[in-house]
Amino acid sequence: MSDSTSKARTAKLETVEPLGKRVLIRKDADKKQTKGGIQLPDNIEIPTITGRIVAISAQIQNDTDFPIRQYDRVLFNPKHAIPVDFEGDNQLFVVPIEDVVAVFRKAGA
Repeated sequence: MSDSTSKARTAKLETVEPLGKRVLIRKDADKKQTKGGIQLPDNIEIPTITGRIVAISAQIQNDTDFPIRQYDRVLFNPKHAIPVDFEGDNQLFVVPIEDVVAVFRKAGA
């Protein structure tokens, strides 16, 4: 194996840019306890989860039908989300825009 091939295989990704009608979301940490103090089991199945937009595809960014921006906190359905093993302990997902079901906004924003 040549030296350049070896370097190419060990090179780390620097960015992930979603293509098509997709966004890259960093999933919020799983809650292990409710506000009332009830401990949740590790295998609990939650159909929608929250996260922060890390990157937006150019197609979505230029489309006025999707008013989301980088760093928005969103609620998304993980059914079609594709996990990205990129930052180790951070859980990144490429998510179709159709699976982003809500954006959290501050009042007056």
